[in-house]
Amino acid sequence: MNPLVSIAQAAWHVAHTKPRQEFRALEQLTNQGYACYLPTLEVERICRANRTTFAEPLFSRYLFVRLDVMTSNWTAVRSTRGVSGLLQFGGRFATISDECIIALRTAPQIRLREIFTPGQRVTVTTGPFTGLEGTYQTADGDARAMIMIEMMNQPQKLSFAMETLRKAA
Repeated sequence: MNPLVSIAQAAWHVAHTKPRQEFRALEQLTNQGYACYLPTLEVERICRANRTTFAEPLFSRYLFVRLDVMTSNWTAVRSTRGVSGLLQFGGRFATISDECIIALRTAPQIRLREIFTPGQRVTVTTGPFTGLEGTYQTADGDARAMIMIEMMNQPQKLSFAMETLRKAA
């Protein structure tokens, strides 16, 4: 049976993937000829002392597959590497409207800065506070962070540029 879907009776279905295997499932389904969509967002993190941008799935453990109700081989989808199964509610497979998929595809790309988590110890690397350690509190806009530093036995909240901060050793 041909896994390519006819546009007339096709609908977007939700594939539930195995943990952290969304990209593998996407690749495998695409190689089989299925139309798939995995919405992602860019996340900035520190990896081996370098800031790196990663693409991460917008919906963890889910991706969308366009399947024809009459002709698609549903067993092949469910047995694909990285796929756990198709999402069901009350015995019926979950579908997503074409308008929803179009809205997801045309939405502006969001970039997340998850460099530090609240409560994490950080060190200031440049400027007059070089070497001082503090506790990351929250992001202060796009390029700055609020840090709690103990100065003269008093906690002080100070704002620093993100690029001047590193994880404390």
